[in-house]
Amino acid sequence: MEASAGLVAGSHNRNELVVIHGHEEPKTLRNLDGQVCEICGDQVGLTVDGELFVACNECGFPVCRSPRVEGDDDEEDVDDIEHEFKAIEDEKKKQEHVSGEFPLASHGHGEQMKVPLPSSRINPYRMVIIARLFILALFLRYRLLNPVHESIGLWLTSVVCEIWFAFSWILDQFPKWFPIDRETYLDRLSIRYEKEGEPNMLAPVDVFVSTVDPMKEPPLVTANTVLSILAMDYPVDKISCYVSDDGASMCTFEALSETAEFARKWVPFCKKFSIEPRAPEMYFAEKIDYLKDKVQPTFVKERRAMKREYEEFKVRINALVAKASKAPSEGWIMQDGTPWPGNNTRDHPGMIQVFLGHSGGLDTEGNELPRLVYVSREKRPGYSHHKKAGAMNALVRVSAVLTNAPFMLNLDCDHYVNNSKAVREAMCFLMDPQVGKKVCYIQFPQRFDGIDKNDRYANKNSVFFDINMRGLDGIQGPVYVGTGCVFRRQALYGYNPPKGPKRPKMVSCDCCPCFGRRKKVPKYARNEANGEGASLQGMDDDKELLMSQMNFEKRFGQSAIFVTSTLMIEGGVPPSTSPAALLKEAIHVISCGYEDKTEWGLELGWIYGSITEDILTGFKMHCRGWRSIYCMPTRPAFKGTAPINLSDRLNQVLRWALGSIEIFFSHHSPLLYGYKEGKLKWLERFAYVNTTVYPFTSLPLLAYCTLPAICLLTDKFIMPPISTFASIFFISLFSSIIATGILELRWSGVSIEEWWRNEQFWVIGGVSAHLFAVVQGLLKVLAGIDTNFTVTSKAVDDEEFGELYTFKWTTLLIPPTTLLIINIVGVVAGIADAINNGYQSWGPLFGKLFFAFWVIVHLYPFLKGLMGRQNRTPTIVVIWSVLLASIFSLLWVRIDPFVMKTKGPDSKQCGLNC
Repeated sequence: MEASAGLVAGSHNRNELVVIHGHEEPKTLRNLDGQVCEICGDQVGLTVDGELFVACNECGFPVCRSPRVEGDDDEEDVDDIEHEFKAIEDEKKKQEHVSGEFPLASHGHGEQMKVPLPSSRINPYRMVIIARLFILALFLRYRLLNPVHESIGLWLTSVVCEIWFAFSWILDQFPKWFPIDRETYLDRLSIRYEKEGEPNMLAPVDVFVSTVDPMKEPPLVTANTVLSILAMDYPVDKISCYVSDDGASMCTFEALSETAEFARKWVPFCKKFSIEPRAPEMYFAEKIDYLKDKVQPTFVKERRAMKREYEEFKVRINALVAKASKAPSEGWIMQDGTPWPGNNTRDHPGMIQVFLGHSGGLDTEGNELPRLVYVSREKRPGYSHHKKAGAMNALVRVSAVLTNAPFMLNLDCDHYVNNSKAVREAMCFLMDPQVGKKVCYIQFPQRFDGIDKNDRYANKNSVFFDINMRGLDGIQGPVYVGTGCVFRRQALYGYNPPKGPKRPKMVSCDCCPCFGRRKKVPKYARNEANGEGASLQGMDDDKELLMSQMNFEKRFGQSAIFVTSTLMIEGGVPPSTSPAALLKEAIHVISCGYEDKTEWGLELGWIYGSITEDILTGFKMHCRGWRSIYCMPTRPAFKGTAPINLSDRLNQVLRWALGSIEIFFSHHSPLLYGYKEGKLKWLERFAYVNTTVYPFTSLPLLAYCTLPAICLLTDKFIMPPISTFASIFFISLFSSIIATGILELRWSGVSIEEWWRNEQFWVIGGVSAHLFAVVQGLLKVLAGIDTNFTVTSKAVDDEEFGELYTFKWTTLLIPPTTLLIINIVGVVAGIADAINNGYQSWGPLFGKLFFAFWVIVHLYPFLKGLMGRQNRTPTIVVIWSVLLASIFSLLWVRIDPFVMKTKGPDSKQCGLNC
């Protein structure tokens, strides 16, 4: 791919294509729909037979589907496109034959191995789960058969909440029944596919990085991610990095140009000294002994020089960002005086720039660099662009036209490669001769930098990534979490996994004494005696080919080159195509109308219909019978940045929960979808159902957190006086909950502090973000009202973990603040009431106080985040929360005061002389 071709901008629908060189005038190329065929000279339109023209793969001009030129009469009467499809199939069979040259037995047990957990750890865990399920059933039976008549409303509310919590626990717990670990053997991978003196046989990989707004996603962060990709420990000719700029920002474009230049120095430095991580910002910021294990005498000198180069690079990037903060009224102008094609972010042509490649992509030492391609898809008013999912699908098609690697790695712009061998780790599974063909993707856990040591808001999400995902890996594989995932391209194209070899069925001849199934005779074979066989077979073949071509166009879109690439399972582009033709076709496949009347977003690529497109995409693959694998290398594969302040964290959780609500109400709901094929395992379905229903837990959770305050204010309780026998249920239930947690931490390695933070944030997020997601989702689905909860910044701190104390006002803060206030008021009122009523009132009070303190302790991190560094809460939060708490308290006081009522004789019976 030519790296010096310049920025290619164009619109297939508007028949425009322009190449903009760095310091040259833009040169307009010929329109895509010329009026005369370049080969046969016919007018463009329909042939005599009424057939449409097809674009030529060489020149991009429309030509006849079967152009007749001199010499055609001497060739076989075979359609070029038909012959091309057949050639691809032959090539595929040839490659499958070649792959058999690497027998598995010659290298042990392959490059990966499943490692079950020791029975001494997993069996007690399973036994406790079964015991807890039995105890839970007895507890709920006791609660249902022993109502509290004097407070029937509170009792009924609590029982309904407890039943929902039990259902939610079952959905969350049982997918963790088969947790496993995995081991990879990179040396075996190298022995098998990187033989000395032979071509490297490792599969090519296309890497996708997506970004939108350079003001919210700093170009320096994106640049570090791109640099870490280009410096990966993988053959350079098998790595291609595609950066999607969905905001069409010239700042991002120029920053990527600077990144390409800096990569010429950074990549050879990384590979020469084998440094980790290979994102310069993180490497130079590490507070470790960087001389450890380094023996080259020139390392210190070259490191200092590289650090100085990187600091100069940062200054240039910062200058671009500062320049972009004030857009000129006439729009941005490129260096050659051409207006930037993306000045109107909602109405601009598609743009592609190959920064690094085979030509011009050399580092300072003369070695080849991986490809680096800038992509900004076309956007026009009136089209639905489907946000990130649409951008990712555009990258799938562009990469298929330009490089067509069989595997794809997608990363968020803030997730850099922390382990340079991460792709090799994935290849241990995807290229495994035994299980690799049925694996749709390899998911890596998400790890984060910049989190405070206490992880106040559970940003690490250790319980999910180290417990839940390992449990799913033992069933049908982990869910797709949006980043750090290596896909098989054929799985994204909507194909089913290959079927394993079946036991051959017994076939017999037509004579009666033979047993077994009669061999079916094709219809055309019966007519061969009459001379009709050949003609009927030919008619059937033509009809089948015509239908298959129509299906391809309906499925993948109107691009012959792209359709051809989908048939190349092992990847690669047709050798006869020129770089210019590929770039023209790449502009075509990112046009805004390309997906119309196709299956993109419905059955192919990233699935549309939810802002959490990752869950939907993985769910569709699992429903087709694919399995995924969870890879946890010792050194984390990728690291990103997490929002560590309270407001941003809650809004992140709100977005995830809203996406789950959208999936729940869509036709892709795991409750209803995927039963016809029967390829989704039941425990895997449990996990997907849990990912869509968990926001609804916010409703019973909010009610349950309100009950302690109500009980303290009304002097009532949700349970009857507990007998000695009934107390056994409560003791057993609490013991089973504690035992399950301890054993889960034992086999997973998660610390008790991380588990407790997760429990706290489950309550905090449940009564705030999840609650708002349910309300917003119901308004959107039932009433068609799209409500947005926005966040505005209040303060910024530049010191370490300063963002932790940054406060941003959001309506999400009101419900948990109100819960805190009413529970504190309830505790004070309950203690005051007990003091007034004497010693006998303290016994029933302890249960209510324990209940209230459970809520307050779980909301404690929220309280600290609300106070901020100066322990000051914004006035608006206090006003709203106190107002709601006061109304709530006065209402209950009016209905049933907690003060002791004065009791005396009935005046109606004894009159005034009592």
